[in-house]
Amino acid sequence: MLGSKLGEHKTIYVPDYVVFDLETTGISAARDQVVEISAVKVEGGLVTGEFSTLVNPQVPIPYGASQVNGITDDMVAGSPVFRQALAEFLAFAGDMVLVGHNIQAFDMKFLYRDARRFWNKIPGNDYIDTLHFARQVLPKLRHHRLVDLAAYYGIDTSGAHRALKDCRMNQQVFELLARDLEERNNPPQISMF
Repeated sequence: MLGSKLGEHKTIYVPDYVVFDLETTGISAARDQVVEISAVKVEGGLVTGEFSTLVNPQVPIPYGASQVNGITDDMVAGSPVFRQALAEFLAFAGDMVLVGHNIQAFDMKFLYRDARRFWNKIPGNDYIDTLHFARQVLPKLRHHRLVDLAAYYGIDTSGAHRALKDCRMNQQVFELLARDLEERNNPPQISMF
C-alpha cells in the first residue's frame, strides 16, 4: 500500500506474509535497475499464490549480473518495464507484511526508490528481513546467506539466484526458523511419570 510512511522492520514470525525477491543489474540501489521481481503469498503459514515477472530495465544487463542470475538482455526484451511490474507486485502484496532475505539493506531500497520516482509515494508495508531473523534464531551458524540456511535445513538450492526459486526457498527457511524459535522459547515439558 503506497503512502508517505515507511513500514516497520520486525523480527518476529507472522503467519500471513508475502516473501519477495529482486534480481538486478548490480548491487547499487542508486544506479542499478531491477530485471526480475517474484513473490510468494502465504496465509496461515500456507502458500496461497505466486507472482513472477522478468523486467525490461531499459539498459543493457552487465555480463557480471547475467553470470549471477542467468538473466540476459534477450530474455527481458519483451518484458514489462519496472513501473508496470512494481504496480502489479504491490497489488499482489496489498498491505501484507513483506518478507525477504537481506531486504532491509537491498530489496526495500529499490522498492522505495522506484515507487518514489513513479508515484512520489512509498510502500508502507511492515517487513521482516530473514537475514536478521536467522541471526537471531541461529546465532552459532557460521554464515547466514539464504543458500547456507537452505542447506542447513536440507532444502534444495538448485536454481538459486532466480527470484521465484529464491522466494520459494526463503518461504521454507522462514517457516523453519519460526519453528526453531518456537521450540527454543517453549521447550517440550518432560513428564517424570
